[in-house]
Amino acid sequence: MTVTVFSPAKINLYLAVTGRRPDGFHDLVSVVSTLDYGDELTATLVPAGEGAKFRLECDRTDVPLDESNLILRAARAFAEATGWPGPGDALAVSFQLTKRIPVGAGLGGGSSNAVAALRCLGRLHPDALTGARLEAVAATLGSDCALFLRNAPVIIRGRGERVELLPAAAVERLRGQRLLLFKPSFGISTPWAYGRMAAEAPRHYCPPDEAEERLAVWLRSRGSLADLLFNNMEGVAFGKHLALPVLLEKLRRKFGVSVRMSGSGSACFALVEDRPATVVTGMEQTIRESWGDGVFIKDVRLG
Repeated sequence: MTVTVFSPAKINLYLAVTGRRPDGFHDLVSVVSTLDYGDELTATLVPAGEGAKFRLECDRTDVPLDESNLILRAARAFAEATGWPGPGDALAVSFQLTKRIPVGAGLGGGSSNAVAALRCLGRLHPDALTGARLEAVAATLGSDCALFLRNAPVIIRGRGERVELLPAAAVERLRGQRLLLFKPSFGISTPWAYGRMAAEAPRHYCPPDEAEERLAVWLRSRGSLADLLFNNMEGVAFGKHLALPVLLEKLRRKFGVSVRMSGSGSACFALVEDRPATVVTGMEQTIRESWGDGVFIKDVRLG
C-alpha cells in the first residue's frame, strides 16, 4: 500500500518576535500561510526484514537521511504514540521525499515534511492518531509543525504551538494572493538567527503589546495584504547578509512592489497580484542580475 501527501511551504506574512523565554525558545506573534508550492512525500508499506522500521530516500543529495531529518523523527514519534509498527510487526514504512522547498530558506520545509509524515502514517494506519493527539505529537517535533495541520492562514503565538484561525474576512483578503518567491544561493540557520537576536537583545525585539496592536489594527481596518507585512528578524539577517536589503530596496524603488523576508530567511517575497507579466519578468531579471545564477525564483500563491 502506498500513499502520497503534498507537503507545502509556508510564508510568514507578519512576524513579530517579542523576546526570549526561560526555556530558551522565543515568543512570537505571526500570521502564516501555506503556499501552493512544496514537496511531495510518498510512504509505502514494505516487508520489515532486518532493517529499520522507517526508511527514507530523497531525490536531492543535500537532504540528510539520518535521525536529524524530521520525517524520521515524526515517524518514530508516531510509533511511540500509537505502538505501530511495533517490534513484532512484519511491515515497515519506506518514505520517498521529492524535495522542492529550498533548504535554509525560512519556508518551513522540515516542519512541513514532519507533518506530511504523520499524515502518511495516519492513512496507512487509520484512526490511530487524530485530533488533539495528532496536534500534541506535531508540537513536539518543532515550533512550525502545528500550523501545517490547518488548511487556512493562521495566527501563531508562543513559540509557535498556539495556533488560531484568522477571521473569515481576513482569510478572504489573503487566500490566493500571488507572490514572487526568491532565495539567494545561501541559506540562514534559524538557530543562528534567534541566537543573534538574543545576543543583541533587546535591539531587535518587538514589545508584546506593540506586536498584538499592529496585528489588531490590520484586522480592524480591513487593510490590504501589503499593510500587514512585517518582520523584525530582518534586522538580524540584513546585518550579516547585505545582499538581502540591497536587492529588496532595489525592487521597491524600481518596481514599486512590497517586499519582505520570510521567517529567519534567506527566502524573500514580493507581492505581484496585479502586476503585468512584463513587470514580473523584469523583477526576475533584476533578481538574477543581483544574486547570480544560483538564485531560486518561483511564482506562487497563498494557500
